[in-house]
Amino acid sequence: MSANTTPDSAARRQALIVRGGWEGHAPVEATDLFRPFLVEQGFDVRVEDSPAVYADADVMAGVDVIVQCMTMSSIERDQLDGLRTAIEAGTGMAGWHGGIADSYRNSSDYLHLIGGQFACHPGKHPSEQGEPGDPSNNYLPYRIEIRPEHSDHPIVAGLDDFDLLTEQYWVLADGYIDVLATTTLAARPWDPWHRPVTSPAIWTREWGKGRIFVATPGHSVDVLQNATVRTIIERGILWASR
Repeated sequence: MSANTTPDSAARRQALIVRGGWEGHAPVEATDLFRPFLVEQGFDVRVEDSPAVYADADVMAGVDVIVQCMTMSSIERDQLDGLRTAIEAGTGMAGWHGGIADSYRNSSDYLHLIGGQFACHPGKHPSEQGEPGDPSNNYLPYRIEIRPEHSDHPIVAGLDDFDLLTEQYWVLADGYIDVLATTTLAARPWDPWHRPVTSPAIWTREWGKGRIFVATPGHSVDVLQNATVRTIIERGILWASR
């Protein structure tokens, strides 16, 4: 555990970064990108490398926002119960890509909490792919489109549709999310599906007294450094915070 603290920390908001899991999403480097922003916004920042802290009711009661980057991995029952209890009491939760939408595959209750789950990221044509396991095999040009009915939401206000070259997420989601932006996955001749599929790309969810924010872009640090992606995530963290 590490923290950025100040003498008047009792009066400051508390942010908890939980990071780890699959190293391909660079959880340390990715979350470190947002630590200065959190401090500038008046948060003291605590960092943990597992979800074990979620089971500590005393710690969680004082957390205003969780920033999670924990791809796959697993969560224990008491940890998930602690996370859900904190969010229902008003703690916010924010994250991007697999660090929130592909976490804890062992728990359907976690999926219920977040409201959307990574299913796949379609790749290039087999003839264009490099060595097996090369991340760039799944880098495609695609567009994220802000939904007009939510264009004034504080997370996306003033932003236009934008293009990325990275993993495009096919997400399985329920109807109890507020979708701020979508992305449409093409049906290409070599794909087994037969029509384009539109997936949520940025969404929010209200759970008890708490708020949850998810952005699917963020496979690598360079994507998080994209000006629009970074703006959306920073706004999402603040929106979710207690």
